[in-house]
Amino acid sequence: MAATKIALGIVLGGALLIPAAATVSTQAGHAGSASVTTSSGAGTAQAGGRVLAGEAAQASGARRVVLDCAHKPRVRPASYVLACGDGNNYLASMKWSTWAASEARGSGYDVANDCRPYCAAGHFHRYAVNVVLTRPRAWAGHSGVERFTRVVVVYRAARPEGAARQEVYPLP
Repeated sequence: MAATKIALGIVLGGALLIPAAATVSTQAGHAGSASVTTSSGAGTAQAGGRVLAGEAAQASGARRVVLDCAHKPRVRPASYVLACGDGNNYLASMKWSTWAASEARGSGYDVANDCRPYCAAGHFHRYAVNVVLTRPRAWAGHSGVERFTRVVVVYRAARPEGAARQEVYPLP
């Protein structure tokens, strides 16, 4: 078995936005099979691109993922872009306390661009948040894998101007 340390990130428009480290291990003679360890130590990719969810979901036999902006499956991501069009809003430093069949819960930071005087000249600000991924639905073409289709972001204290204490977004 060979292990390689690689840098993963979310790519938007050809630019790497949020790098995160992972270790990929392959087994000789097992084409298409790899083990991927995320920053939380959870997640396994197998032949056909299927991803097994974190420890709680694995124990129940369920497989849950969240799709990133490039429609790649992620399990317990340390970072996640909310604004796929321009990258001006993303979750960072995520720590997942639960990754289960019906929902995933975590906490971290919402990092949002204030776009003042306009987005290219704006500044990014961090806001402490609790996050809940909900509404798992079958992922077409990926037998036995469901993807979370909604994220609820709850600001614990300060929040971006104009934002409600709780924001709900559809997921890809």
